[in-house]
Amino acid sequence: MITVIDSGVSNLGSMQNMLKRLSIPFKVAGTPQDIEDAASIILPGVGAFDAGMRNLHARGLVDILTHKALVEKVPVMGVCLGMQLMTQGSEEGQQPGLGWVPAKAIRFQPTTSEQRVPFMGWNEVTPTKLDAMTTHMRPDTRFYFVHSYHVVCDDPSDILLTAPFGATPYTAAYRRGNLVGMQFHPEKSHKFGMWLLRNFSEMTA
Repeated sequence: MITVIDSGVSNLGSMQNMLKRLSIPFKVAGTPQDIEDAASIILPGVGAFDAGMRNLHARGLVDILTHKALVEKVPVMGVCLGMQLMTQGSEEGQQPGLGWVPAKAIRFQPTTSEQRVPFMGWNEVTPTKLDAMTTHMRPDTRFYFVHSYHVVCDDPSDILLTAPFGATPYTAAYRRGNLVGMQFHPEKSHKFGMWLLRNFSEMTA
């Protein structure tokens, strides 16, 4: 069963609907007690970085999530803001991140008038390494993004997928051991999101 974290800064409806559609067992958890028995975790999030971290602290979730991620090493998928919260921090705010992944979120810097920030819409992705998360990936795979900041990994080997911003690729997804981050929204990406969530579910089975 996947435990979906309710941090107060995410719209859980789309994620719940997608998991139901896939018949993937899940529960929503918003307290430390609800997370104690988690065998795998999805950390969704939208909005500002500092608000996300403040909510995790206010709900007493930081210590239990860190224990699950770094000590028990249960599979964790961060989605959108959740991906960024798993890093060391963001240019968007002053709060330190969870610090699980050596990386930082920085703001897009457009170089042409066609590059819009925030970036909103579908974008194709390119894999950078073989991984269970990208098994049976189609060449036309694309996902739905909404973001102004993107993650820069200290270790390039952590990068799982890239996507273009103009002519410049950025990290669309990372994988560091049991930790997976997705800048896009698989729960809003139709068949491609379904494929990816199935892979995460099978990886955590």
